[in-house]
Amino acid sequence: MPRRRAASPCPMQALLGLLTGPWTTYILWVLGSAGPQRFGALRRAVPGISARLLTVRLRVLEEAGVVRRDVAPTIPPQVSYGLTARGRELMGALEALNAVARRWYPEAVAAEPRAA
Repeated sequence: MPRRRAASPCPMQALLGLLTGPWTTYILWVLGSAGPQRFGALRRAVPGISARLLTVRLRVLEEAGVVRRDVAPTIPPQVSYGLTARGRELMGALEALNAVARRWYPEAVAAEPRAA
């Protein structure tokens, strides 16, 4: 049974609590920019995430109404994940973060220490 989080008195705190979970914004970014994904494709698109953590994050996002889980009635069942209307609403904020990330990226790469 999924755990319910205590309701926050601050809407921003509640939203940031959801989005700041490990890998969450990256998962949302992939689903928003690439469209619905099957689990394996999503895991490949988020390098470094374990299958277990991806499963946990998807369940949390599904419970929050941000991600939908679609199951095709085939054998074996084909499951894909996509953004709900609520999830698509976050894309404007994620696109703004992407613009900042692209501007800052060259500086971050230049500041990395070089291997000798």
